[in-house]
Amino acid sequence: MLVQIVSIVFPVFTVIAVGYLYGRKHRPDMLATNQVNMGIFVPALIFSALAGKSVDLAEVQMIALGGLVIVLGSGLLGWPIARWLGYAPKTLLPPMMFKNAGNMGLPLLLFAFGEQVLPAAVVLFLVENILHFAIATWWLGRNAKVWLLLREPVIIAGITGVLVSLSEIALWPPFLSAIKIIADVSTGLMLFALGVRLNTAPFAQWRIGTVGAVATPLTGMLIAYLFCLAFDLSGRETDILLIFGALPPAVLNFMFAERYAQEPEKVASIVILGNLVALLSISLALALRLA
Repeated sequence: MLVQIVSIVFPVFTVIAVGYLYGRKHRPDMLATNQVNMGIFVPALIFSALAGKSVDLAEVQMIALGGLVIVLGSGLLGWPIARWLGYAPKTLLPPMMFKNAGNMGLPLLLFAFGEQVLPAAVVLFLVENILHFAIATWWLGRNAKVWLLLREPVIIAGITGVLVSLSEIALWPPFLSAIKIIADVSTGLMLFALGVRLNTAPFAQWRIGTVGAVATPLTGMLIAYLFCLAFDLSGRETDILLIFGALPPAVLNFMFAERYAQEPEKVASIVILGNLVALLSISLALALRLA
């Protein structure tokens, strides 16, 4: 079992480590790179996963519902934790709710289960992103326009991919091959960029960072387990949702906190420490499923 866990997590964290070491030495400005990745490469990955094959929505609807329950349920469980420890809910809850389903989730699920789970992984990524933009914009931004979510390239790619799949339009194979070449850039680049970001870890806020880093995967896995048990999901669906629940906070949480001046230093600490301890939480999730 240990060999299986190492074979799954080693490629993911090796790429992150390479990004960290490169970032430590060269201090690259990843802003433009991340913009291109989220504007071109990740949307290509989403579109190719959905439009490149016939996606049976009935097969992924419970995965989508599970992702929704995990995100919202983590917020419900996190509220009393924030109140009990004296932290602002707007600071602690978003990192607990909105997970790193892109930078880490997509590559991890691909490494763990292969190409056949890509539609489910993409659906979870879309659910998490839609909820993140909608809830964070409404909750933190107050008067911000939630409808601008429809202009996000990842959302456009997801909607377009689903429509193409449902219409059963046969796209020109060379076109799909070109999209796949573009899409293949995304996963490694997401992990590398995450490694570079780890160099900016603000350890001064380590207390709330530790709380968030521990509470995020524990609440996520608990909700995932209870959801799968309640709906008697298959082993593969349980595997996917349990790993989704174990994911650390998304880097995007810091960007929202910075944009809306919601204690960004504390949120950054939660995000960075959460991603640092993700090796333990993800290994735990894999061990529970492989046992």
